[in-house]
Amino acid sequence: MSLSLSPLSLSELSNEELALSSQWSTLSARFPEGLDEFNTYLKSTTYVVGSKFTAADVTVFDNTWKHLQSVSDVASLRHVLRWADLVQNLTGQEKIKIDLDAAVPREIKVKEKKDAKPDAKSEPKKEAEAKKAEVPVAAKGGDAKGKDISPEEMEARKAKAEAKKAAKAKAKAEADAKAAAAALPPSPAQIDFRVGFIEKAVKHPDADSLYVSTIQMGDAEPRTVCSGLVKYIPLEDMQQRYIVVIGNLKPVNMRGIKSTAMVLCASDETKVEFVNPPAGSKPGDKLFFEGFDGTPEPVLNPKKKVWETVQPHFSTTEGFEVTYTEDGKPPARLVNAKGELCRNSSIVNAQVR
Repeated sequence: MSLSLSPLSLSELSNEELALSSQWSTLSARFPEGLDEFNTYLKSTTYVVGSKFTAADVTVFDNTWKHLQSVSDVASLRHVLRWADLVQNLTGQEKIKIDLDAAVPREIKVKEKKDAKPDAKSEPKKEAEAKKAEVPVAAKGGDAKGKDISPEEMEARKAKAEAKKAAKAKAKAEADAKAAAAALPPSPAQIDFRVGFIEKAVKHPDADSLYVSTIQMGDAEPRTVCSGLVKYIPLEDMQQRYIVVIGNLKPVNMRGIKSTAMVLCASDETKVEFVNPPAGSKPGDKLFFEGFDGTPEPVLNPKKKVWETVQPHFSTTEGFEVTYTEDGKPPARLVNAKGELCRNSSIVNAQVR
């Protein structure tokens, strides 16, 4: 005669038991998909949540019994059939007939060889996989330990995971960009050419050949720049005038004064003169060689020798246009965003530096 026993309600279960109850109640609705997994799970437990007969057993049984009526291979679902027979007896309902006298082959357990030595590296991985197989993944709405998680906490965790993924992608993109930039040959696009305005220039107190200039370059504060022009340009010509400057060379100390930029000049064996920006320029206006309008590096790395590589290709034309010439290519002129030219005053085929 069948028994009739009331299962424990959800309110009498722990958080972990609630998670298991929710998981198998949901998965059983998709049986027979996943029925083999349920059979494996029941191999080491009596009921859905462990050792307690609960409402989850009734729910899962209602979703399962119809798939067990025509099972031909009893051995393949032996643990499910054992559990189903127990549940239908406890609830007093007999929806499936189970032949308890059917010959079922014993399960074969693979024993490890006594002589086999464990692999120190693979052992922790095997233990982790075993634990993962023994403890089913927590149901939706719970964490890995079966604890309840509020919708807000789930959204917070999701946002945190997405932010971590985005940060990782950004870091990879930046690393790829740096690697790509490092692979490219030095280019004048890496050099920060700008319009500068000399507010004031004086002679260096400790170096007869140097001027110390205060130059407005479009930054928040003017820069201090040392230049060896005393022998070539009178001090009065160093005052209140527009020039072209290089803004991203590494700062250097020149006789106790830090110089943070460089004035661009044209020269030959006897003469040095300024490179003049286009008329109407303002301090900080960007200048570049045609075809090389890129983003300059914040500070040129001396080890990469960008300036040393490209500067020898700077010169001036018969029209005093400042140019950059690569082998086999026409000269590229130094211009502003409007295409207006930078020129020196009188030297043809000059060195520009």
